[in-house]
Order: sequence, then structure tokens, then C-alpha cells
Amino acid sequence: MDKKERISIFIDGNNLYHSLNRIKAGKIDYKKLINELVGKRILINVFYYIAPLDITSNEEKYWKHQKFLAELEKIPGFKIVLCTLRKYPKPDGTFGFEVKGDDVYLANDMLVGAYENLYDGAILISGDEDFMPVVNTLKKLSKRVENLYFTSSSSKNLRKTCTGYLNIRNILDKIKLEE
Repeated sequence: MDKKERISIFIDGNNLYHSLNRIKAGKIDYKKLINELVGKRILINVFYYIAPLDITSNEEKYWKHQKFLAELEKIPGFKIVLCTLRKYPKPDGTFGFEVKGDDVYLANDMLVGAYENLYDGAILISGDEDFMPVVNTLKKLSKRVENLYFTSSSSKNLRKTCTGYLNIRNILDKIKLEE
């Protein structure tokens, strides 16, 4: 009997959010996204790497983001991995923000899951070329790595390193949030 492939999904939340905004995609339904990516395979878990917003910058936006994260955690197998939000002054006197640690946490979780044989295939939702060494290590461990990518923010080298890839535009109509 054929064994169904076990899948874990790793989402660079900051990359996904900004990439969706860049293409003016609107909001997506994460349950539909997961179902579309997993198909008939077995979902083991979904990791979503993000930093909590700065409450002092915009309290309303902060609480809206907290509510969004709480909704995501209701999805079976979904795990929010909170990273650090670094606030830095800009030359014009305003502040900028940067998520720190997300790539390291994501890479670590991919590697630990592979070494502990928790999944057969990983789906990486990021366009960051920095993940290439991790993808190569996973492939040496006989793990499949698929990349869901955005043309505007994705490394071609990362896609070529993965065992498969899919442009999000190909599934966007299927995963949009019905408002």
C-alpha cells in the first residue's frame, strides 16, 4: 500500500503579507491556502513566523493583528512562532520596523523536523534566497521541498533549488477570502 506523503508548511509571515500587498491580492483564506497546497497528502503542521506589532505605534492595528493571529491558531495544526520586532529611527524622524529572527526560526524548524523525520515534504512560503542551504540539506535527507512564491519577491535560485514550486498567482482565485 502506498504511504501518503506527510507535509509541513513553513510561512514567512512578513514576506507573505508584503508580497500579497505588493500584488494587491487582498486577503486570503489560510484554510483554503493550506488545503490547496496539501491536496490529498497528510498535513502535519503549519508554522507561521511573524512578530507582534508595536502597540505604541497604532493600538487599533495592534489589536486587529492580535485577533488575526488568534484566528490563525484556530486552524488545526497551525502554530504561530513569534519573533522580535525591531523599531529603529529613520532619517526623517519617523520609525521603521523590521522582523528579526524569523528566517533563523524557520530554517531551524525545517531542519529539526527533517532530522526527526516529522515530515516527508516541506512547503516553504518565502522568496528568500537565504533558505537555499537549508533546502539543499533537506534534499540530502530525502525530503521534498516545494516553494510557493511571488514573482515580485522571489529568488529564482531558490525556486531552482527546490524540488518543486508554484506561483501564488496560479491559485489566488481559489484562496481569496470571501468577504
